[in-house]
Amino acid sequence: MSVRIVTDSSCDLPESVVTDLGVRVVPLSIRFGDDEFIDREELSTEQFWQKCAAQDALPETAAPAPGQFEKVYRELADDGATGIVVISLSGKLSATMQSAELAARSVSETIDVRVVDSRSVTLGVGTMVIAAARAAGEGASLDEVENMSTDRANRTHVFGALDTLENLKKGGRIGGAKALLATALAIKPIVEVVDGEVAQAGKQRTRSKALKFLVDKVKSYGDDVNDLAVLHADCDDVDEFVAMLQPLYDGEIVIGDIGPVIGTHTGQGTIGVAFSS
Repeated sequence: MSVRIVTDSSCDLPESVVTDLGVRVVPLSIRFGDDEFIDREELSTEQFWQKCAAQDALPETAAPAPGQFEKVYRELADDGATGIVVISLSGKLSATMQSAELAARSVSETIDVRVVDSRSVTLGVGTMVIAAARAAGEGASLDEVENMSTDRANRTHVFGALDTLENLKKGGRIGGAKALLATALAIKPIVEVVDGEVAQAGKQRTRSKALKFLVDKVKSYGDDVNDLAVLHADCDDVDEFVAMLQPLYDGEIVIGDIGPVIGTHTGQGTIGVAFSS
């Protein structure tokens, strides 16, 4: 049996990892006013941040159409896949999962497609995808990959530190005066993913304290940390942050760029960790 893994571009996995694991990525789209771009295909992460800096209003992201998923499912079936597991961006944050499910019903007579709600974002999704693809590559059955992924959705953690409140201000999630005050005080909000949604998890007074907070959060899970990954939005201190984490983790730390799907809300300079326990 050949089980293949499909995800969406919110996973923020490096292209090299996606290619090595044979994962198919269905892209979301980004709209700046009347201009629409396909994530990562027509607009790189670097170009996205450049456009954000030049715009007063935040861009909008849109879920893929069911037809985009269906096309990928049929291509994989033609390529010899006997089953597909889709690991999608949290269903509470996007209609992406709904599109994946509609497409799965459309191809049900051709191939068995199981859609798993990651209940996560960015490399929280990405680390689940890596684990599923490795299991499938080692011969795990469709049921086994689906069950493993569903289980991991309950054990995957994402924590991030925002460097700027500009995007929250632009998006109307924080008032201008409050944003100005917080910026003047150098406050760095901490966020975490809780039950499929992004929630506030505190605040630190400086960038260095925010990084230490994230490291301490990983440390608090002790030996239970698996598949540690670092996510960042165009940060120049990412190597320093990875070096802080390396004493806590024996394996390879995957590093991924935060793309438009999450970066639209968190802003440039956001840095964080994803792992399972």
